[in-house]
Amino acid sequence: MTRAGLKLFMFKSDAKPGLYSFAADGRGTKLPERLGPWTSYGIVRPEERPPHGMSRNAIEAGISEHGFQLWRKKETAPTTS
Repeated sequence: MTRAGLKLFMFKSDAKPGLYSFAADGRGTKLPERLGPWTSYGIVRPEERPPHGMSRNAIEAGISEHGFQLWRKKETAPTTS
């Protein structure tokens, strides 16, 4: 028997470029205020895989423990011509 995952709501920090978060509610009520404001920008449905090869189990564990799961996008190195 497989367990259905959470609907994951995705947010980005307007104060800290490159900082993102997953939350279990669409309003992001448990996101850390000191790193906000936060802008909602997507949803990962229970049957979908999270972006960037992230572990759904790790995301859901973070949400269970803290109410959210933060992550950073790696900066890509500029290309030279």
